[in-house]
Amino acid sequence: MVKISAFHYIRTPSAKSRPAADFSDVAGGIGQPASSDDTDFDENEFDGLAMPGATTTGHGEFAPVVFEAGTAQHGQRLDKSLAAWMPAFSRSRIQQWIEHGAVQVNGKPSKTKATLMLGDRIDVAPEPAPEDLAFAPADVPLDVVYEDESLLVINKPAGLVVHPAAGNWSGTVLNGVLYRDPQASRLPRAGIVHRLDKETSGLMVIARTLTAQTDLVRQLQARTVKRTYLALVWGEPPESGTIDAPIGRDPRERTRMAIIESASGKPARTHFETLQTVDLGRSAISLVRCQLETGRTHQIRVHFQAFGYPLVGDPVYARAVTRGRAQVMRAPLPLPFERQALHAFRLGLRHPVDGRTLEWRAAPPADMLALMDALGFETDADDRNADD
Repeated sequence: MVKISAFHYIRTPSAKSRPAADFSDVAGGIGQPASSDDTDFDENEFDGLAMPGATTTGHGEFAPVVFEAGTAQHGQRLDKSLAAWMPAFSRSRIQQWIEHGAVQVNGKPSKTKATLMLGDRIDVAPEPAPEDLAFAPADVPLDVVYEDESLLVINKPAGLVVHPAAGNWSGTVLNGVLYRDPQASRLPRAGIVHRLDKETSGLMVIARTLTAQTDLVRQLQARTVKRTYLALVWGEPPESGTIDAPIGRDPRERTRMAIIESASGKPARTHFETLQTVDLGRSAISLVRCQLETGRTHQIRVHFQAFGYPLVGDPVYARAVTRGRAQVMRAPLPLPFERQALHAFRLGLRHPVDGRTLEWRAAPPADMLALMDALGFETDADDRNADD
């Protein structure tokens, strides 16, 4: 159960009295690094990222092989014999090959339960599983914001997965990086040092050398990487504040994260500022700027849901109910929006080679801007289109 004391925030006058949201610092300069003397970096960490030097799994060799049934295989099932001949592959995997016609006995497709006879010739053309090809290059378009010999900064669209995993073994940012730069195969995770959720858009940095990757990981561990998000949330949060509540795996639904007050919860802090609020029927929606002091999985989404202000469109957390905390009233949206309204619009770090302080910015994507327009948020079109 979430304790009220776990949330710390500063109340200031209502956000409705604030001027129109200014996107001049959002859209301006996209594609160009902005050097700055600002050293007020956010502390930011990312779960589950290995230091450079860790090994990654590549797809192995799947060359065709030929076996001949001997006395030990006479009278045995085909799949059982192949499992003994090829112990690196599971029996269920071998059965799939047989069903797909990748195994032939005496030049003809066979069946899993077929019985081998002495002298039978078995031709096997092993089929890679999707996960075996997870680290293969693929022509995945990447929106490159900045690039030099050490860094690659991209503006990831919503719907694009960063790293191959169950259910998304191909078509990821990692596959696109390998296609764009084959040398990235020499780096752990192809140089990827942090992630964005599949349906979260925005800026992320990728290392192009081992030296850069080592330095970026150290910056992340030291929490000196500045990352700022824009989010649309239901309700009217305080003008500004900090949500301070530990996050861990939801014990009731392991695919989700939740506020966990026990020892298994990891410290998590989200600083926020409410930029503007508009009414929607008997409800309201607010534009919030978030700074991460930590970087737990789904941190912003979990914190605002538990705080009582779930992200607009969030398919996982928008319908969740936190015990002991009333949820805000919601109304139908003027436009369909079926993903979390969350965008990483600003990224700042120290260049791993020359030490320059760099910052990049990217305006929210078209679907999020269209929703904001339909809701009546006051934004400056000239600022949003500065890079057109």
